[in-house]
Amino acid sequence: MVKGVLLAVALLLSLPLQALTKLTASVDKNPALQGEAVTLEVIADARVASDAISFRVLEKDFTVMVPSISSSTQIINGQASQSTSWRVVLLPKSSGEFTIPAFTLQGMSTTPITLKILEGNVSQSSSNSQELFLEAKMEQQQLYVQQLSYYTVTIYFNGELQRGSLSEPVLEGASISQVGQDSESSALVNGIRYRTITRRYAITPQRSGSFTITPPAFNGEMIDRDSARYNYFARTKTVVQQAQPIDIKVNPIPDSFPGDWLVAGLVTLTEEWSPDITELKQGEPVTRTITLSAVDVAENQLPEIKQGFPDGLRLYQEQPQAKSAERNGRLVAQKVFTTAVIANKAGELELPAVSLPWWNSQTGKLEHASLPARKLTVSGVAAAVSAGPDAKGAVAPSPVQQITQPAAQPVSKWQWNYLSSALAALWFISLFIGYLLWQLKTPAQPAATITSRVRFDSRTLKQACQQNNAVVARAELLRFGHQQLDRRCLSLTELKAVVNAKDLNQQLDILNDALYSNNANTWQGDALWRAWQHFNTAKTSTVDEQQSLPPLYPK
Repeated sequence: MVKGVLLAVALLLSLPLQALTKLTASVDKNPALQGEAVTLEVIADARVASDAISFRVLEKDFTVMVPSISSSTQIINGQASQSTSWRVVLLPKSSGEFTIPAFTLQGMSTTPITLKILEGNVSQSSSNSQELFLEAKMEQQQLYVQQLSYYTVTIYFNGELQRGSLSEPVLEGASISQVGQDSESSALVNGIRYRTITRRYAITPQRSGSFTITPPAFNGEMIDRDSARYNYFARTKTVVQQAQPIDIKVNPIPDSFPGDWLVAGLVTLTEEWSPDITELKQGEPVTRTITLSAVDVAENQLPEIKQGFPDGLRLYQEQPQAKSAERNGRLVAQKVFTTAVIANKAGELELPAVSLPWWNSQTGKLEHASLPARKLTVSGVAAAVSAGPDAKGAVAPSPVQQITQPAAQPVSKWQWNYLSSALAALWFISLFIGYLLWQLKTPAQPAATITSRVRFDSRTLKQACQQNNAVVARAELLRFGHQQLDRRCLSLTELKAVVNAKDLNQQLDILNDALYSNNANTWQGDALWRAWQHFNTAKTSTVDEQQSLPPLYPK
């Protein structure tokens, strides 16, 4: 038996390299729906280098996954035959008709393939054979520059999802951030019960024009139902799906808009005085606090306000404080302006009205948030500063001394106002309704998380680099980006955009080229490990500790 095996191995090693005589290319489906994954397979009837074919030419029209490469040798009746095959998953970026060009190797070429990608919602064409698909929605597809809108992507699956990762949507010239946590539910689609995982993003375009949102892609593993029927130890299969692209139009800022541009769902201004005043006293400081609140706005979009204090007042203004939080799936931002005011002379003073123009994204009209004008009466010198007949030699405290004692009393930067009261009431009502629904809801099978269960370990990355194991190094780097940089990257190219470090990006390109061409056996990992150490050390030393966001409604 052993002699036979050794003889077969010796025979295989003694086989001469077979000349390439045939090169073919095919796809597993044509036409395909937008959002469906298409598998391209190229087969050569000889054993050739794994990096002999590059698929980068397809990146213009498709999202190209890492190729799977295999080689085989067969001996039938003493005749040996060899083959090499490349399988690569393609995700179309848009609908239309595309040409997969001819691939050339050793003088042989494949036949170009015309691939049709049909428009349509993947969920509308789902069938019993479709175990997983994605659906994307944009709350508003007609926007203004710097208008925040919500983008929702939902994963539908009716099989056993083991693990997976979801990339982020991409829109050129826009800021994108996740809102809240993933939510799990279920839905009926064409008579089939699906479990769902939903994720929401806030997208804010920064320039006008017509754009297409590149949808997220899901890459994961599910239990193979066919193997599960006959085998207790069921196999898993890889699933790759992408949501449909969404076209949006971004309008420029209206020329007639006055002041600093602000577009929101709701804007309010509130004013409070501490202590509450009906009459000012000369030399006695009081604190005026104006709170600007806005819905569907990020905190960095809130403008400054012009208070227009009259003459006869000394002012000590604090740096405005801005914060934002998520409430019931929407972003709420507040900016607090605090000013200490001291009257210099007795008499009548009038604080002018405060008005802030803003564009209502719900009605598409110009509106104003305002505070009314206020008349103040300033009486004589405050008791602490007044001088009697026997105090001719007394020295009045300086302005700094006058303001020090009152200003030492802490002033909350999150003042209660009418908008806060209304939002708090709505919040408690929604909590109560959610509790009732939770009590009535029957226990459902928990959906699988779409984040990796394996934690990033720098020791594993170091070992992979020392052993020149490109596959393990790539997996650990993507896990590092997900868990340490808070970005779910499906490829090293996406990780480069997050890292943005010259030395490490150069090593990521080298690793990506080695994996892409399946030339991982010649990859050397020492330089990557040094570049990663340098980046991680710099990141740790420069990133300030993040402060937790205080509640929108403090006690």
